[in-house]
Amino acid sequence: MRLYTRQHKHSLYELERCGRIINKEIYVRLHMAKDADYFSERYRIFVQMAEKRLPRPADSDYPIWCGISKQTALVPDEEQVLYCLNVPDDHLILFDGLKWDYVLNYLYVPLNDADNATFQQDVKALGVSDSFQFFYGRYAHLFPAMEERIANSWERIFTIDSMSPIRTQANLWEIRQEWIEAIIHPGESLQTKTASFPDYFGE
Repeated sequence: MRLYTRQHKHSLYELERCGRIINKEIYVRLHMAKDADYFSERYRIFVQMAEKRLPRPADSDYPIWCGISKQTALVPDEEQVLYCLNVPDDHLILFDGLKWDYVLNYLYVPLNDADNATFQQDVKALGVSDSFQFFYGRYAHLFPAMEERIANSWERIFTIDSMSPIRTQANLWEIRQEWIEAIIHPGESLQTKTASFPDYFGE
């Protein structure tokens, strides 16, 4: 599958030295700055769920986020490059980016509208305003069964209801040299350099 991921330009040195790129916790902390503790904790949740589906190399701390279409590829700035990849399907993990936003905010990921309505009724019956309050708020850890119910729902991010260039995203534990079809530097045209690469959505 063709994927697109924007990474710091220093990753080029890692690629040259090691023949692959991985994501370490220190990279996340440098990128997230003051929000690093929060995102590191959330990413560890993702790692725990993702490595059930695809084994994680021992030296890789976190997955590498990728888009699945040229139309959502992020343009590199002066500190970044964009990798255009062709990755074997058995080396990637697809997930729903919108559902992942629910996980980031400690929210319940519903199966469907009916399931969501039932869950919201159950929350209201407990006198709680939203599911975030079960983890951080005046009701934190007072309803362990509800916490477990919410946490169990997070696995649903890996259920793709329909492929979307915006919602559907991919994660890799590594980027191997042989998967790289092109590297877009600041100022270069993605469309020009990848004109011969078919896109999943037919662009």
